[in-house]
Amino acid sequence: MQVRDQGGFRQSLRLATGGLLAMAAALGIGRFVYTPILPEMMAAIGWSASSAGLVASANYLGYLLGALAAAHNRFAQFPRRWLMTALLVSAVTTMAVALVSSVPFVALLRFSGGFASAFVIVCASAIVLQKLQAVGHARLSAVHFAGVGVGIAVSSVAVAALLAIDADWPLLWLTTGGLALLAIPVVARCIPLEATSGKVSPPDQTGTGRRAPLWLLILAYGLFGFGYVVTATFLVTIVRDTPATAPAEPWIWLLVGLAAVPSVSLWSWLGTRLGLFTAFAAASGLLALGVAASVEWQTPLGLCVSAAVLGGTFMGLTALGLMGARVLSAGRAQQAIARMTASFAIGQAVGPTAAGLLVDQLGSFRAPTLLAAAALILAALLSLQAGAWARSMS
Repeated sequence: MQVRDQGGFRQSLRLATGGLLAMAAALGIGRFVYTPILPEMMAAIGWSASSAGLVASANYLGYLLGALAAAHNRFAQFPRRWLMTALLVSAVTTMAVALVSSVPFVALLRFSGGFASAFVIVCASAIVLQKLQAVGHARLSAVHFAGVGVGIAVSSVAVAALLAIDADWPLLWLTTGGLALLAIPVVARCIPLEATSGKVSPPDQTGTGRRAPLWLLILAYGLFGFGYVVTATFLVTIVRDTPATAPAEPWIWLLVGLAAVPSVSLWSWLGTRLGLFTAFAAASGLLALGVAASVEWQTPLGLCVSAAVLGGTFMGLTALGLMGARVLSAGRAQQAIARMTASFAIGQAVGPTAAGLLVDQLGSFRAPTLLAAAALILAALLSLQAGAWARSMS
């Protein structure tokens, strides 16, 4: 019996590792590698901050539309097939950025990559989390979500190493996209076709939902998307543009990735101790401080704190928000999560473009960054109110 259980655990760990690699390739690299490469591109091509923000927003708009498409029943029938296809599209579009330099073409490629990354997170999570729950190893879901931090860390090391030998920006895209491509066959082995088999439990239709607190949480989640993404997009650029912190550029994004790896486990644990909505509010408030630190505490230590807080909260907030939506959905979890994802994607699509326009007008990242911090404080307050209303309805 114990041997069988150990075998089951190994299979579950292998499955979770497949999820980790999928998340690392499509999100940690495909979605977030733009941040450490961006300063080199802006210097070499002469992009303005608004152009850079537009390209970032194109990626997040693709993520929004991809998330909405992935929720359709047609794609839900064969999640592994769409997962593998999306991983390939993500890797190829990442590499293809090396071939173009005009804003419209780069934006189109980043849009396509964002669309694919949404399919990866939806399909990989559907396969991995459902199977882990079914076999009693749900705690391994933290391994799955750690992939984003792992991908950020790996890509930041690759970018820093290439910049150290004076590599140009096209080589940065080719190399990091190639790393994502190498992960695909390993994901295919770790997530076999049989992992998607089995009956899916029907949703519970007994409840009518807690509409008011759910919509408050949806709004808070959108504000979180807006609040985190300005720093997530421009942090390395801020570091480079600040003489006192410029030497930290090669490894500041690595710090974000390393802090993100254990963050889901930590915030999930705090969610069980404090309550999901209180933990979401605490993480939002902490992130607001980290975001503000990137422009108000511009020393090497201050930028390190900002990077560590960003990495240590944004994936935890993602998990807490989705878990909170499930609690408030009363049997309509798929609809609730789709609305949460849409709200989040809208916030993070608006953020980089708005920030870039403000930077071009004002000549500083301070105003858009403090606006993002204010959005996170509002998200914390809305989450606390959602939790209070939910408890009063219990």
